[in-house]
Amino acid sequence: MKLRIVVTLKPGVLDPQGKAIEHALAGLGFAGVDAVRAGRIFELDVADDTSDDQIDAMCRQLLANTVIENYRVERP
Repeated sequence: MKLRIVVTLKPGVLDPQGKAIEHALAGLGFAGVDAVRAGRIFELDVADDTSDDQIDAMCRQLLANTVIENYRVERP
């Protein structure tokens, strides 16, 4: 089974990478970009019998820092 794990910073957490991208876009002449938030995407191919609890444990223990990040699991 294929999974996509999307990890993003929680609202209110400063995002220096996103701010740098925002300034770079403005410097390249792309107007109208008001804010950028950077994140990460992990694509996993797991066994079909992998439980939701196991997937959640993977995310909480390794893929996301749940103190400052949110994550969501997508099944494309």
